[in-house]
Amino acid sequence: MTAALNLAFAPLLPWWVLGPLIIFAAIAIAMAFLGRGRGRWWRLVLLSAIALALFQPSIVKEQREALKDVAVVVVDRSPSQHFAGRTERADAAVTALKAELARFPDLETRVVESDTSPIGEETDLFGPRTDALSDVPRDRLAGTFFVTDGQVHDVPRLSALGHQGPIHVLLTGRRDERDRRIEIVDAPGYGIVGNTVTVKLRVVDANIPDGGPIPVTVTQDAGAPRTVTTAAGNELSVEIPIAHGGPTTVELEAAPAEGELTLTNNRAVVVINGVRERLRVLLISGEPHAGERTWRNLLKADPSVDLVHFTILRPPEKNDGTPFNELSLIAFPIAELFDVRLHEFDLIIFDHYQQMLLLPEYYSNLANYVRKGGALLEASGPGFEGNASLFRTALRDVLPGSPTGREIEQPFKPTVTELGERHPVTTDLPGDKVGGSPDWGRWFRQGEVDPVDSSSNVVMTGAENKPLLLLSHAGEGRVAQLSSDQIWLWSRGFEGGGPQAELLRRLAHWLMKEPELDENQLNASAKNRQITIARRALERPSQPVIVSVTNPEGTSRQVTLEESGHGVARATIPADSIGLYKVNDGERSAFAVIGSIDTPELRDVLTTEDRLKPVVTASGGVFTWLADGDKLDIRRVDADGPTGGRSWMGLRRNGQYTVRGVKETPLMPVAVLLILLGGTLGLAWFREGR
Repeated sequence: MTAALNLAFAPLLPWWVLGPLIIFAAIAIAMAFLGRGRGRWWRLVLLSAIALALFQPSIVKEQREALKDVAVVVVDRSPSQHFAGRTERADAAVTALKAELARFPDLETRVVESDTSPIGEETDLFGPRTDALSDVPRDRLAGTFFVTDGQVHDVPRLSALGHQGPIHVLLTGRRDERDRRIEIVDAPGYGIVGNTVTVKLRVVDANIPDGGPIPVTVTQDAGAPRTVTTAAGNELSVEIPIAHGGPTTVELEAAPAEGELTLTNNRAVVVINGVRERLRVLLISGEPHAGERTWRNLLKADPSVDLVHFTILRPPEKNDGTPFNELSLIAFPIAELFDVRLHEFDLIIFDHYQQMLLLPEYYSNLANYVRKGGALLEASGPGFEGNASLFRTALRDVLPGSPTGREIEQPFKPTVTELGERHPVTTDLPGDKVGGSPDWGRWFRQGEVDPVDSSSNVVMTGAENKPLLLLSHAGEGRVAQLSSDQIWLWSRGFEGGGPQAELLRRLAHWLMKEPELDENQLNASAKNRQITIARRALERPSQPVIVSVTNPEGTSRQVTLEESGHGVARATIPADSIGLYKVNDGERSAFAVIGSIDTPELRDVLTTEDRLKPVVTASGGVFTWLADGDKLDIRRVDADGPTGGRSWMGLRRNGQYTVRGVKETPLMPVAVLLILLGGTLGLAWFREGR
């Protein structure tokens, strides 16, 4: 506690009255002195005494308590601080700062740790600093210490900085750091199935100024990787074929350089959503029947479907000599459809169709079409059992079921098999009850078929528990076979109907290889710094499913998945850093991104002075490279003096205080004033009267 004396005035009259009086008195005294009148000195004393009385001077004694200045230490705890010993140097620097600042009794130290935003988008230090000093006036701020790698993204403009004391930066990295990273220059979000898109990227490596070659590995949908070569700093264009609808995942990885800070930003993932420009479907109905409209309504309900539909007016058994060109509503362009333009169709459906019109070589074309990636749905129903069955053509090599020749006519409810409960086409259908009778209507007829081999997946059964819906892969294509023609009963709402719309939608999408309906798939998703892994498998595993998870730093660990039903095994794990995580089950790979691959936090991880240099210079602060090993030298300096030098850092001494008490003593007591006025008035009168 200290005391301070001040002289204070409390005028009895306002200044607009006192001003003229003072001027009048000054003129009168001046005239008295110019005229050398008697008693002029006593008049001066008299008027001065009157002025003292009007101004009421007093001595004010204040009891002051000195206020401590505040120094704030902001510690960068962002993910880039985890590289190459930066965290250890930062911790050591904070300990040393606390010890140094504790030497000053007139200084308060505040330490605040700054993390990035929840998904690690960028590093903010000035925001946490402002929050930590929200209750401190600027005239008490001694200075700021930033312990960081210099990659700060909320640096204010100099005009907004204000007078806040020196800003000193303690850099945690090394001067000789090296890093290589991939920058995505341009990546389309969508691509047309069957076409290619171009992804443009650049590999940045400041340590290869001559633009030396850098290999880049390109992996699409966890397939076989291919390698392209680029020069550092040059733009590279990579062509990506879009082979299917839904997401196409492209992983890009630049070859690591010796001594890199991190491999996290050497990798990037681009997800391109494949869309079909127009889905072309060929529907051939062997005869008019009640279920024909079910297929047509389903396909016409989707505006992206181009449907080509032919209905044969007369079945083969009506052999009455009618010419072929009159067996359909319009001339049937057989050669054009099944030879010239066959590859243009995404899906071919045979509905109630038996051998007619087509030559044997056309069935061979159809089988080859499937093997090369086409999709075929056979829904002939009981007609599949006769001598005109499609199984008696070249299609037998791709069909999953073979006819026994028996036709079953009895009521039954289609039932999802145990395998079907795991297949994405039939799992969890509306109204299905696992292990019980489903809540949907009955059918009354089906043809008996047997699975061709173990690759024929029976996902639904019908009468007498015989296969009703079979799915299989044939070469690169897919085939589905429905051994009943009565799904139309569900569309008519018979006995409450059934999930025909959902079932047929899934069936069509599975046939066209939509990734979300693959029976064996691996997925990974990220949310709230957690990664959820889901693996779907058609076969029930004989032992726990274990996957490998590789974090952005390249470290792998094993994770055991737990069965959650419907053929899916899951696990959720915490993510310890931002960036790209890769999940692999030995056959497939999936990716999850915490934050974003191209965040400011990972875009550049080299320690630098550049971002903070303008504010440090403007505030009078200095940079210190902790890796150089210099001892911290902190000094208290006057507010108008230098605040930093080559090997030392200064903190401003502000000298602020708070007043705890005030005592006011009049300079001219009333008794003394009366004596002074009376005495000077009498002496002036006596002197002038002589």
